[in-house]
Amino acid sequence: MSILTRPILEINLKNILDNYNLLKSVAAHSIPAAVVKDDSYGLGAAVVAPMLYEKAGCRNFFVAHAVEGERLVDRLPQAKIFVLQGFGEDSKEHFERCKQMIPVISSPEMFEYWKSFRPDNRKPAIQIETGLNRLGFRERDLAKLSDEDLKEFQLVMSHLACGDEKEHFMNHHQLENFDALKNLYFPDIPGSLSASDGVFLGEHFQCDMVRLGAAMYGINTAPYRKNQMKNVVKIKAPVLEIADLPKGEFVGYSATYRASSDRKIAIISIGYGDGIPRSLSNIGKVYFQARGKLQEGRVIGRMSMDNMICDVTNVDGLEAGDMAFIADDFYTLDDMGRDAGTISYEIMSRVGKNTRYIRKYIED
Repeated sequence: MSILTRPILEINLKNILDNYNLLKSVAAHSIPAAVVKDDSYGLGAAVVAPMLYEKAGCRNFFVAHAVEGERLVDRLPQAKIFVLQGFGEDSKEHFERCKQMIPVISSPEMFEYWKSFRPDNRKPAIQIETGLNRLGFRERDLAKLSDEDLKEFQLVMSHLACGDEKEHFMNHHQLENFDALKNLYFPDIPGSLSASDGVFLGEHFQCDMVRLGAAMYGINTAPYRKNQMKNVVKIKAPVLEIADLPKGEFVGYSATYRASSDRKIAIISIGYGDGIPRSLSNIGKVYFQARGKLQEGRVIGRMSMDNMICDVTNVDGLEAGDMAFIADDFYTLDDMGRDAGTISYEIMSRVGKNTRYIRKYIED
């Protein structure tokens, strides 16, 4: 008998590739760029980015910080790597060493700093504010740029606030703002407005370049329609123990669950220390493959750092050492995010960067 104690994270590279190609076909007239920031949402940029470079021919990538980009330059020799957080004192050396990294300049102050210290004649990208009110040049800032300043940039970009809601008024509001500012100040350079969610809003939103991130990793960025993306992430964890829970007994910290009848429980080796939301306490779902069929259990009691406890009274044939399916094709991170009151992006990032998992890459 084999006993495991660590949870398992499976990442399907073929599905990432298929999702990238599907998104590329939806935005067929646009340049596809892969967003591999935050270590490819925690799934491993050192694996994902080269795969997209070699198998999909991707030549444009986005990271958040220059330190992330430098880790990839040797693996992506002919690619442009855009750095979303831009250029600062803490990233200057990375840009000096890596000529293919392109900063996204988001403020007049950053632009002045870039002009003072840039290591060569490469042209940055510029971020403009169109309604999200996050990073970006406001129109009053653009109006102060000289004609020579306006010629400094190779790409103008912005970001949708409500691209996951097809009929939201903000989408066309931002599109109009983006088109107006681009036509006025940057008529001759490519534009990029949409990340994954905007791809599904139609050709006008796709512009010259689309930035493919969450949807490429299987997340449903267009929840108003059935998810067209293939699931990428599966999470499993071993059942460490099965025990009887007599009527009237309590479960877990703070005794938030009390058995109303005799129950059977399974203690599973995964918890919030592994990136699973603690808010799933007393409401989460877990699945088991036992007696040749998929059976559902419920998380009961407060989830702890290393373990969750499930009611498996109605799960037939479960044994210690069996696997609990925490996320899979039938219960995705989108489903988990809904139940936990958060978003799948957050869960994927937390789980993916967690070193306690046995990590397995699936390539076929």
